[in-house]
Amino acid sequence: MDSDERETRLWWRRLNRREVLKGLGLLGSAVALTGPVGLARALAKTGETVPPAGGDVPRRPLGRTGVEVSALCFGGAHWGGMASEAEAMRVLHEAVDAGITFMDNAWEYHGGRAEEWMGKALAGRRRKVFLMTKVCSHGRNKKVAMEQLEQSLRRLRTDYLDLWQIHEVIYEDDPDRHFAPGGAVEALLEAKKQGKVRFVGFTGHKDPAIHLKMLAHDFPFDTCQLPLNVFDGTYRSFEREVLPVLTRRGIAPLAMKTVSGNGAPIRQGVITPEEALRYVLSLPVASLVSGIDSREVLQQNLTIVRRFTPMTATEMQTLRMRVAAYAADGRFELFKSSRRYDGSIGRGQHGLL
Repeated sequence: MDSDERETRLWWRRLNRREVLKGLGLLGSAVALTGPVGLARALAKTGETVPPAGGDVPRRPLGRTGVEVSALCFGGAHWGGMASEAEAMRVLHEAVDAGITFMDNAWEYHGGRAEEWMGKALAGRRRKVFLMTKVCSHGRNKKVAMEQLEQSLRRLRTDYLDLWQIHEVIYEDDPDRHFAPGGAVEALLEAKKQGKVRFVGFTGHKDPAIHLKMLAHDFPFDTCQLPLNVFDGTYRSFEREVLPVLTRRGIAPLAMKTVSGNGAPIRQGVITPEEALRYVLSLPVASLVSGIDSREVLQQNLTIVRRFTPMTATEMQTLRMRVAAYAADGRFELFKSSRRYDGSIGRGQHGLL
């Protein structure tokens, strides 16, 4: 057994300890004796803050933060592209009512429309969710980042964010730009100091080495969003190179691109939706960010996550080997090997338009 597999088994063992505490009645005692704080402390020892009941969306610890979030995160990019605002509102409301507590967004999604819609949809529901958006300064200075923060807060109709992440760290020089004096990292610190942001992180989809370069600064990131899917397991792998580092440091991994960003391997019959989601949920991730742009996709994903049981190491390896030929040429992970998934604002900041 290698060190990565040991880390994963330890992680699942910590999650499973909550069942023992539940059976002994310790969770109920914590509530009765000390209220929510006692409950949080008792559950923190189990690795999962709110144990899933039958049919509920399970929740998982967000790294070392002491906060728990739904294992399924509602992706704002696909949702913000829906044709009907009214239907988008209905889908998001249904997601929150079903138990999805984690909302994803970014300053640049659909020219700000995704944030504006989400702010409108969350009216009266803000306190029910863990709200995340991303700063899209793409190497510009702290001033630009802070201006974007204020715009995001206005669009989302909130006075604080639960999580603010540096978006799309995908170019070799991005870490240097973000950590330069007066860069985006200073904006993260300032936003936390002002009480406008609770937690901070970064995202990227291009190259594990770029993620590792960000992490080499030893900055206290709370989260890191990265592409994780069955093909990544054998191709330019974030699972092998980045995920173990996050796990060791207590930085919450947020999985994305689980169905390759466009669902192509599903449409082509290479894998099923359940195989795709179940594989990633079997990794030590805090949440899986899923692009949801219809009630059908929402209900499909809810069904999968509600009945989720982790794959064994053997099952995961069998699935990796089954799709290895498709993974080898990167056809289902073009976000790593091409500019097809790189945002236009980031390309412009690097002179690539």
